[in-house]
Amino acid sequence: MPSHHTASIPPALERGITLIETIVFLVVIAISLTALAMVFDQRMSHESSVNAAVRLRALEMAQAKLDEILARKFDENTPPGGIPACGSANGPVCAGIVPDNDFDDVGDYDGYNESNGAHALSVNVVEAGSDFGQANNLVRRITVTVSVPGGSPLVLAAYRVNF
Repeated sequence: MPSHHTASIPPALERGITLIETIVFLVVIAISLTALAMVFDQRMSHESSVNAAVRLRALEMAQAKLDEILARKFDENTPPGGIPACGSANGPVCAGIVPDNDFDDVGDYDGYNESNGAHALSVNVVEAGSDFGQANNLVRRITVTVSVPGGSPLVLAAYRVNF
């Protein structure tokens, strides 16, 4: 009598995916997604650091120009040393904001423009004593505006007082 052997499937082949295989799969996917996210984040931070560098350059330009203007005398008729102040009882009459291109007083910078290719800088000078409850011609507000490519302009302002 011939023996009949029934072919049986070994138990290892009957199973599905084990828990360990599932965990390994999830770990591999997580590592892949993390690497992808890091590459994307690095690209985004590079773009924002370039933008930060452009804004920093604009800020440096604006601050340098504002410092230059504030170092000038208040008015064309302000005497050396500033005493007596123009418009005071013993001083000469103030000339006002009259740009004459010698850039020796604050008013000369009104309407000033410059460009270095990436940034355009402009200056506006106005009488602003009323901002402080003073006679309008005793205080000047200097506003420096620098354009930023692909962004909103950077604006710095300061006051220069006649003293």
